[in-house]
Amino acid sequence: MSIYDLTSYEVIQDKDLADLKSRGVLLRHKKSGARVLLMENDDENKVFAIGFRTPPSDSTGVPHIMEHSVLCGSREFPVKDPFVELVKGSLNTFLNAMTYPDKTVYPVASCNDKDFQNLMHVYMDAVFYPNIYQSDKTFRQEGWSYKLDSADADLEISGVVYNEMKGAFSSPEGVLDRVILNSLFPDTSYANESGGDPEVIPELTYEQFLDFHRKYYHPSNSYIYLYGDMDMEEKLRWLDEKYLSDFDQIQVDSQIRYQEPFTEMKEIVQEYSIASDENEADNTYLSYNKVIGTSLDEKLYLAFQILDYALLSAPGAPLKKALLDAGIGKDIMGSYDNGVYQPIFSVISKNANMEQKEDFIRVIEETLRGIADNGIDQKALRAGINYYEFRFREADFGNYPRGLMYGLQLFDSWLYDEEKPFIHMEAIPTFEFLKEQVDTGYFEGLIRTYLLDNPHGAVVIIRPEKGRTARMDKELADRLKAYKESLSAEEVEALVQATEDLEAYQEEESAPEDLAKIPVLRREDISRETAPIYNTEMDADGVKMVHHNVETNGIGYATLMFDLSGIAEDKLPYVGILQSVLGIIDTTNYEYGALFNEINVHTGGIGTSLELYPDVTRVKEKEFRATFEMKGKALYPKMDVLFSMMREILMESKLDDEKRLKEIIAMLRSRLQMSFLSSGHTTAALRALSYTSPIAKFKDDTDGIGFYEVVKAIEEDFDGHKEELIRNLKEISAKIFRADNLMVSYTSAEQGLEPMLAAFGAVRDSLNDHSGTEAAAGLRTGEGVQAGEGVHAGEGARTGDLQAAADVDPETACVIHCRKRNEGFKTSSKVQYVARAGNFIDGGAEYTGALQILKVILSYDYLWQNIRVKGGAYGCMSNFNRIGEGYLISYRDPNLEKTMEIYEGVVDYLENFNVDDRDMNKFIIGTISNIDRPMNPAAKGSRSMNLYMNHVTEEMIREEREQILTAGQSDIRALSKVLRAMLDAEQICVIGSEEKIEECREMFGEVRTLS
Repeated sequence: MSIYDLTSYEVIQDKDLADLKSRGVLLRHKKSGARVLLMENDDENKVFAIGFRTPPSDSTGVPHIMEHSVLCGSREFPVKDPFVELVKGSLNTFLNAMTYPDKTVYPVASCNDKDFQNLMHVYMDAVFYPNIYQSDKTFRQEGWSYKLDSADADLEISGVVYNEMKGAFSSPEGVLDRVILNSLFPDTSYANESGGDPEVIPELTYEQFLDFHRKYYHPSNSYIYLYGDMDMEEKLRWLDEKYLSDFDQIQVDSQIRYQEPFTEMKEIVQEYSIASDENEADNTYLSYNKVIGTSLDEKLYLAFQILDYALLSAPGAPLKKALLDAGIGKDIMGSYDNGVYQPIFSVISKNANMEQKEDFIRVIEETLRGIADNGIDQKALRAGINYYEFRFREADFGNYPRGLMYGLQLFDSWLYDEEKPFIHMEAIPTFEFLKEQVDTGYFEGLIRTYLLDNPHGAVVIIRPEKGRTARMDKELADRLKAYKESLSAEEVEALVQATEDLEAYQEEESAPEDLAKIPVLRREDISRETAPIYNTEMDADGVKMVHHNVETNGIGYATLMFDLSGIAEDKLPYVGILQSVLGIIDTTNYEYGALFNEINVHTGGIGTSLELYPDVTRVKEKEFRATFEMKGKALYPKMDVLFSMMREILMESKLDDEKRLKEIIAMLRSRLQMSFLSSGHTTAALRALSYTSPIAKFKDDTDGIGFYEVVKAIEEDFDGHKEELIRNLKEISAKIFRADNLMVSYTSAEQGLEPMLAAFGAVRDSLNDHSGTEAAAGLRTGEGVQAGEGVHAGEGARTGDLQAAADVDPETACVIHCRKRNEGFKTSSKVQYVARAGNFIDGGAEYTGALQILKVILSYDYLWQNIRVKGGAYGCMSNFNRIGEGYLISYRDPNLEKTMEIYEGVVDYLENFNVDDRDMNKFIIGTISNIDRPMNPAAKGSRSMNLYMNHVTEEMIREEREQILTAGQSDIRALSKVLRAMLDAEQICVIGSEEKIEECREMFGEVRTLS
């Protein structure tokens, strides 16, 4: 049977998407009016998504709260949290839901046919028949509610989304993005905050919440997407018979309105909060924003990605350079947001001052006028086009399924014109068109039309205000106090009772018969086979190489790995700086902007990173290998260019360019500050581990808070530090970039070896070869550290497979000194990131595969229930690895002390762990789901090399998998000793609000501001 034989559907379009090796079919369900799009191909990683247009009419966050709430039980699956049950017990490769400014999308993915059908079933039931109508408790838990523990207690507001958005509104970048969007479209739904403004969220009523679902969650307003290798006819029949045929088509007013262009640019100024001891100078964000047509223009859609690259985002781009040269801000960022109906081009200057506003506008417009009149650097345009075309063809989306990312991009046009879903999927003709326009004046014309002569724009400024968070918190507390005082005794008691009722609901477990309705795979459905390891040792012109023989579609992925074990501990921050500098500083033959363009014209890009490889065979000695890695990718015929450019960066970089170094240091500080607010949980976990873990201390010194403190000191007195900085960069570069200190990892098919080996000599011959001197030495822990702090004195650690390891000189070994601190870092945030960490092997426990199951149990049962559901935090996670490191962390958490108490309670929870076989089975399947993620070619090579460097064998992986597949409840209960050993280390780090950290000051050994 063909889809054309399905009488319930009308086929609107049927086309060959040759660039994506797919067939694309657009259909309409006749009875319900549902829009359906199929992308049929041979990808085993199948994707299903259902989305709805959900334009917000206010900033109460109802689209966001609805996204959370529909996944809290439905008609056929009446458990309290089917989403979590699926995470625990499915083989999903993606499972989530996302709220955007104008849409809400519910995507799932799986390689297992049975599992994929189960996921589809639960999600379809959730969106059309949620249990939100039966009780307001889900709304109060996920959205907002008054919390009053007793008649004498202070009245508070709680809710998962409420607390999530308090965290989101604590980030200045988040505030800026929201104000830009709101200001440019005042007459449309984009003027409102779909995620919810914490000041406005409590205005949302339960009935308004239900009305939103009634209006928008109907098939007539839906967009259904299926991707991959499956029986599309069978899926369409199921959708029709099970759900869509229940509904008749209706008219849903969800059109995303077009904002009529402004007649003149606007100016918006808003404040954001900084800590009381932060400096208001050099802390303002200036932004210049223009609206660029609509996302239904496929040429503009791509052309402005290219212009963003050529004008602003690439290192050395003219707009960025002009603003830096004028001293307007210390970090210049650009963005082109084409995920909304009317895309936005933005120029952002961070760490600027309010009085620079006029100069900011003048420099931008003068620079753009000069470029429009005199022409854009054509090499930059070609580099930008190749950069995006390479990524389009490679389709490497990291851990995200390819079909998911295609589906989300479809919405960039489908949402606004239901007959144009494929225009951004057929990108190769557009790339060819843009290549032809490079020297025609086309791009210069776009600058004039959309940037210079376009009044539809806004200058948005957000400036710092000390104590804003504390002031707003006090105003809220005063309002809540006044509201409580206005209530009668009966009304106060009703709030207390409502609080108790919600807490009782949260404590209540779903009925076993309801849990049984959630479909679960059997252990027998899981393969006992482990993923292959692709490692073949070879010699490349006298350098050890490990080749990973994988089909890569003609792309070679090369990594040069330089051993860092001879670098002294106090020099490690400079290694982090060197890693950040290379590739964006002038070389002998190129200005840094031209260098970046040359690389992107011919290759898929070159980047650097610092990698750490613990030796799992010598865990108690805490031995590991650290490498400075340069990674690049190119088509096989371009491998000579790739290695030539690598050589240029490694051997010809001008590390004494004071002006450029000063710019990079300022940018580096800015980006680190941003990461602390967006990823405070991982920063806190790393810092907590670093108190006793040499490998974590190394990471913290090169990419964490320890690194930031050095960068901050240099930035604040660059002239006083520049000579030391330059000296260290040169010395480290000379010491590590040697042929005898090099190892290579290369991923390609067999036919990719010859061009790589022929080209590699360009790098090998240029490296300083000091064979036999300054030989690579192992990393070891510091002799001066007390054993009670969890770090043991050790001999020089082996560098394993890196060359010259046999000639270790103990005097050149890097000795890592750890010190327990237990720190509280104060920020302007309204929420916390709370970390508790430790090494359980130091405490006498051992690693077992069951710890991977424990990650699922804690993250989606114990921690989820206590920290997210009851505590109102947005997220909570745990991790345990082969070298004994473990941590528990919370994300955007309104609590601190309470969260620490929950961490302490995990041992008791495990000692009394008792679930039925079905639940145990779910936890195991969820664990395997995390392990068996599909991998693209680059990821297969990277995984193989990681195992090689860590000395992890196939036998170890098989043993771990068997431990997981055969685990029982007793194995989980036995882990209470592992967690006790970890918690006994008493290592904590918290990044969060001044008020909370000061309230709990006695918890910390050190308290200071992170600014």
